Amino acid sequence: MSAPTRARSPHTGRALLVLLAGLLALLAGQAPAAHAVPAAKDGYRYWSFWEQDGKDSSWSYATQGPSVLRPADGDVLGFRFAVSEDSKDAATPRGTAGFDTVCGDTDAKSGTKRVALSIDFGTASDAPGGEKPPKARTACARVGEDATAAEALAAVAEPLRYNSDSLLCAIDGYPAKGCGEQTSGDGDGDSDDTGDDTGDRAAQDSGDDEGGEGLSTGLGVAAGIATVAALGAAALWQARRRRT
Repeated sequence: MSAPTRARSPHTGRALLVLLAGLLALLAGQAPAAHAVPAAKDGYRYWSFWEQDGKDSSWSYATQGPSVLRPADGDVLGFRFAVSEDSKDAATPRGTAGFDTVCGDTDAKSGTKRVALSIDFGTASDAPGGEKPPKARTACARVGEDATAAEALAAVAEPLRYNSDSLLCAIDGYPAKGCGEQTSGDGDGDSDDTGDDTGDRAAQDSGDDEGGEGLSTGLGVAAGIATVAALGAAALWQARRRRT
């Protein structure tokens, strides 16, 4: 009497294929997703106004506007053109030149005061379309004892331009148009060039690390998929063998 025949389930091969597909999907889900490029933030393109701390040359956002603030002899003021969300996000003037550096060659005179000014026209990425920012510069304004910061600025950086709300729109004629307009963050020019490539190197190093990690992970996933495929093929071969 012949040995009983093993029952053949028509669902055996299908079940193995489903299992294999599930394992492949699980491994594929572990593959690193492409890094999404962060959306450029919205902001406003305008001139911000700053005061320098004489002790450490750090900048702090001015609490009064230039048409109201009356600086003292020896003060250092800064103006920076940039795209910013608000005062907390505003870019400070580049450089830390102090009063002695800027006004060292300007003699004191009775009835006047000397105010050092740092004027940073910003970067190409902050510039309105079709305009190129002048190079940042410093100047020493000698003005009357009761002069405001705006008057000190006018003494060294005309023409100035204001809008109907007395918002400072342009210094030394820059920019030629626009005033505090909202932007979409997609600058028309190049990225910020401060002369210090530390940030660029850090970003590049970070990118290299991420790329290496992504490559390593990708190779691991590929190897895992290949292994599962081989195991699945072996399982199907065993199943077919049992049917005979």
